[in-house]
Amino acid sequence: MKLSARNQISGTITAITPGAVNGTVKVDIGGGNIVTAAITEEAIAELALAVGDIVTVVVKASDVLIGK
Repeated sequence: MKLSARNQISGTITAITPGAVNGTVKVDIGGGNIVTAAITEEAIAELALAVGDIVTVVVKASDVLIGK
């Protein structure tokens, strides 16, 4: 899969929490870091996502905020 997004991080799905419309997918990207994505239930089903799957987290945003 080729994408224009430069922020691509591999990881392993550790949890999937279903919701009414959107579910959350937690991905362990290493170093004790977990990324949580809210995606549609339809996307979870179409991608056949499951705990233990190796996936790529893609971050594409027009604005990225950093606070300290």
